[in-house]
Amino acid sequence: MGRSSKTTPVRLGHTELPERQTEVLRRAIRLEWITIGFLVVTATLVFLVLGNSQAMKSAWIEDLLSFIPPIAFLVAIRVNRLAPTRRHPYGYYRSVGVGHLVAAVALTGMGAYLIVDSAIGLFSGEHPTIGTVDLFGNVIWLGWLMIGVMAVTAVPPVIVGRIKMKLARELHDKVLYADADMNKADWMTSIGTIVGVSGIGLGLWWLDASAAIFIAGSIVSDGVRNLKSAVLDLMDERATTFDEKKPHPLTAEVEDYLRGLHWVAEAGCRVRDEGHVFHIEAFVVPRKRRLPSLDTLEEARDGCADVDWKVHDVVIVPVSKLPDVV
Repeated sequence: MGRSSKTTPVRLGHTELPERQTEVLRRAIRLEWITIGFLVVTATLVFLVLGNSQAMKSAWIEDLLSFIPPIAFLVAIRVNRLAPTRRHPYGYYRSVGVGHLVAAVALTGMGAYLIVDSAIGLFSGEHPTIGTVDLFGNVIWLGWLMIGVMAVTAVPPVIVGRIKMKLARELHDKVLYADADMNKADWMTSIGTIVGVSGIGLGLWWLDASAAIFIAGSIVSDGVRNLKSAVLDLMDERATTFDEKKPHPLTAEVEDYLRGLHWVAEAGCRVRDEGHVFHIEAFVVPRKRRLPSLDTLEEARDGCADVDWKVHDVVIVPVSKLPDVV
């Protein structure tokens, strides 16, 4: 019997993802598990050659922090699949926002700690040293192993990050985007660490602490940016694109659809980003103030849902005039 080419749909709450998004979600899940596996190897290698370098210490801690976004994504997706209950009538879609917030707080807090720790080392004039190690009967400077590990582990995250970025766009997933953004910037951590370790070898001890501060600053930058995004989403900011760069075009698309209905004179929407899906309050001014029938309202609601798979829950409210803020 031939195998069906159709993908079994995935449900998030009571929202069934289209075939394309189902496949994208499964790819994203696989990629996050691959990321976790790669991070285990990377963090272990960095730990084994850690030495006394402050830059290596910061790079290792960043590797540990890098576990948080993929784990937050996987947990959020798991929770997201739970059906709405009486206690949680809107479902568990906000788990994405909670995961985003947790990751952002961890990044910001640890990054700030590393900046302070590295700055103390820099201004106190600590001179880190890197010894030698016996490798297969040969005595070599440990710094070469540090540089080698950072060089080897620099490229894969950048490639994976670019793939994740495309998936985050299709899924409208800000946790996945935050993870991808961190992965894409990992090469800067590797370069900074190599510079710091090389500085110790050249007798420029301050380069190590400076590189550590640079790495910590990158962590804080990621954390603050994602913290702002997560908090604003949980405060029901106007729905934006997955990268927070502009208002989401879906709002205008739903409004255009409603204005195209023969019985609607004006229309405006308030769109709440629930994570992967949107909750929409649509206000419509009926022509000649004639209230539409229940069937007409149901048809309009179904039409809004057909605009895009992300339109999860639509409430249509007939009004005499549009609210001031829509």
